[in-house]
Amino acid sequence: MIAVFKKMIADIVNKCMSVFTYLPDGKDAKQTTLIAVAAAVGIHLILGIFLLVNADFTPKAKPQPKKAMQVIDAVVIDQSKLQQQVDKIRKEKAATKAREDKRIKDLERRADDAKKKRQQEADKIKKLEKDRKKKEVEKKKADAAAKKSKANAVSEEKKRKKIVEERKKSEKAASDAKAKRLKAEAAEKKAADERRRKKLADDKRKKAEDAKRKKDAAERAEQENLLEQQMQQEMAARQNARSQQVMSEVDKYSVLMVNAINNKLIKDDSMRGKTCVLKVSLASNGLVLNATSSKGDRIVCDAAIKAVFKVVQMPMSKDPLVYNQMTKLSLTIAPEF
Repeated sequence: MIAVFKKMIADIVNKCMSVFTYLPDGKDAKQTTLIAVAAAVGIHLILGIFLLVNADFTPKAKPQPKKAMQVIDAVVIDQSKLQQQVDKIRKEKAATKAREDKRIKDLERRADDAKKKRQQEADKIKKLEKDRKKKEVEKKKADAAAKKSKANAVSEEKKRKKIVEERKKSEKAASDAKAKRLKAEAAEKKAADERRRKKLADDKRKKAEDAKRKKDAAERAEQENLLEQQMQQEMAARQNARSQQVMSEVDKYSVLMVNAINNKLIKDDSMRGKTCVLKVSLASNGLVLNATSSKGDRIVCDAAIKAVFKVVQMPMSKDPLVYNQMTKLSLTIAPEF
């Protein structure tokens, strides 16, 4: 009978525990925990009912008075059986609790695995949704790019046609410019030829003119050279004549100055036959500026210097050339008796 009850309890527990396997998706951790607690409470109630059923509540017959030794033996035997039964029930209860704890742990593990699986599925769905949105965005971008590319193609075609037209215009303009340039080059060549011809004629004319100018210049130079030579000869002759005249005047005034000094000279017989050379500086009017002895007798020189300053103003020519020759004179004084 106990084995039957054990089997029934085990079936009930398995059915209760199977509840966790078929929990609907979408339960959070709190809801899953509440369901597990409720299942555990139900299992404990069933175990309590089982224990009550196995309990013996029938009234026992009063024991007949027996010998003391026999009563003691009966009591010992009943307590031993009862203790064995209690121990057995405790062991079965502990085993049931261990199985229950294991089942609860398995259910919690399964619930956690299911939660992880659901989370993975949710992540996968999110990733798929993200990929779908990304592909949708990429498709939109591709469509926009295709549309833009098409618009660009139309624009490029317009630009190409415009470039072709502009190139045709440019080629026509280049052709016209080339024809104009060739015409201008021909005109320039003709003008250059004319300038060259004119230049050659001008160069020829200039060469002839230069040759004539050189010839005329050579003739003029020769004439001028001859004239200059004649003038130099005449000037040399004049200068020679003038120099002779000036020197003659210088000699004349030098003699006059020596005579003037001799007239002022205080003579002495010791001076007889002796001379003195004086260096005399004169102003343009004949004024004596300075007088020094150069060489000669000292007595004659001293008397001659005193005589020079007594004259004060020497006879002087008004001719500048004569004066230039007489600003510094060397006069030889020889006392006359």
